[in-house]
Amino acid sequence: MATQIFVNLPTSDLERAKSFFTGLGWRINPDFTDENAACVVVDEHIYLMVLTRDFFATFTDKPIADPSQSLQVETALSYGSREAVDQLLSKAMASGGREHREAQDMGFMYSRSFEDPDGNLFSALWMDPRAAEVGPEAFLEEQAGDGEG
Repeated sequence: MATQIFVNLPTSDLERAKSFFTGLGWRINPDFTDENAACVVVDEHIYLMVLTRDFFATFTDKPIADPSQSLQVETALSYGSREAVDQLLSKAMASGGREHREAQDMGFMYSRSFEDPDGNLFSALWMDPRAAEVGPEAFLEEQAGDGEG
């Protein structure tokens, strides 16, 4: 069995959160969804468990942070193209999210970030496959070498 990741996120409005994430094109797994939580399927190995704040509090003795006020984690997802990154951000905006920062374009990597309606932070990124293979510094050296000569 492949490793799967489940990211637990607090929400103050479960129905709003479900609407937002399905607006991104992700789906809700009804087998693991009830009045306390929704299992959002990002892909076959990545899931978001969106939990009401009261239910989330049963998992820990620590206080549950308000994601609109403080940041504990940013969920970053990679995509196959710059266009796919832009499409996800467009869906996030149309579904009630807000852009967190302007696009970051480093040539070999492109990223955009957004907040869901609760303030949980996400980023979507694309990296040139060669840069991912050899690392950004070696990739930039290769690119500089291609321009010489």
